[in-house]
Amino acid sequence: MFDCIIVGAGPAGGAAAYHLAKRGHSVLVIEKDTWPRQKPCGGGVSPAIAQWFDFDFTPAISTTVKKIRYTWKLGDPVETEIVKPMWMVRRDVFDQYLMQQAVDQGATLQTQTEVTGIKFKSDRWQVNTNAEPLEAKYLIAADGTKGPMAQWLGLKQSKLRQSMIAEFPVSSGQIPTFEFGMVKNGSIWGFPKADSYSISIATFRGGEPKDLSKDLMQYANKMGMTASNSMVDHPICLWDGDKTLHTQNALIAGDAASLADPLSAEGIRPSILSGVKAAEAIDQALGGASNALEKYTQVMQKEWGADMVWAGNLAGLFYRFPGIGYKVGVKVPVATQLISKILCGELRYADVIDKAKKSLSPF
Repeated sequence: MFDCIIVGAGPAGGAAAYHLAKRGHSVLVIEKDTWPRQKPCGGGVSPAIAQWFDFDFTPAISTTVKKIRYTWKLGDPVETEIVKPMWMVRRDVFDQYLMQQAVDQGATLQTQTEVTGIKFKSDRWQVNTNAEPLEAKYLIAADGTKGPMAQWLGLKQSKLRQSMIAEFPVSSGQIPTFEFGMVKNGSIWGFPKADSYSISIATFRGGEPKDLSKDLMQYANKMGMTASNSMVDHPICLWDGDKTLHTQNALIAGDAASLADPLSAEGIRPSILSGVKAAEAIDQALGGASNALEKYTQVMQKEWGADMVWAGNLAGLFYRFPGIGYKVGVKVPVATQLISKILCGELRYADVIDKAKKSLSPF
């Protein structure tokens, strides 16, 4: 029997496994796919995550970027310097690297193992798989937006929102781009890697469009990219309010906990944060703290959810009046600097929301 079984080897699962194993606990990570696995994702990572680890992420970074470009309906461009270089990663490389650090600390990774059901038995979880059943004192569900674990645990997820992503082979020299105006209630963003360029599209509020692939390819063609390596559905779970993230001897983390930023769709940083905090909670619970898992929910609400309330408010304003939002929230130099600081983890939305409200109120 393990101290903790983690379902899902993505950023949340890898972060939790690393910190639990480093504290001397027996940890098993279950991953349903082969490893390393391909993962559709824009791949933008805030360097702020480095503060939560004691190893160098350089080998996992495909490239770094120092500028961001914004456009309105493919025109009216704004280009701004980023206050701190942002990391661009390939998720197969990044996730494998993070998990390897956990394995080096003593965690066990079991791939091609699909969970078929879970059952709490007195003082432990039994995790049934397509192989043998497994047991642990505690359970972390980090199986992503499509995973069944949150539902099995009786914990609420946000509604899945449609999103698509495509990879394009391109030469170096591209910069991140954010396009507003082409997609109602949403945006398009493109992130470079060392040898490719990913373009993502999503809506953040209102009803779902019938098909986003047409808008994605139209944008890609305007950007001079025509041969896509792949185009896949990649639903996202946006934070839509405080929710319970724990139950009896179990936590949910990462995309399974619906942590994505409702304005920018940033997901990797909050996923890693939740993995770090989940490990802290289970370490305390194993040490005898009776309310440690409840505190995990409270900590995530305080350190992430509280700011996502402001992000949601800002998203509501921006996507209701996107043309005005672009003029006063993107084209103003000080505003773009604030946005870049948020993306890099240097500022919180709460720090700037009052300024944004004052700018938009006359309209």
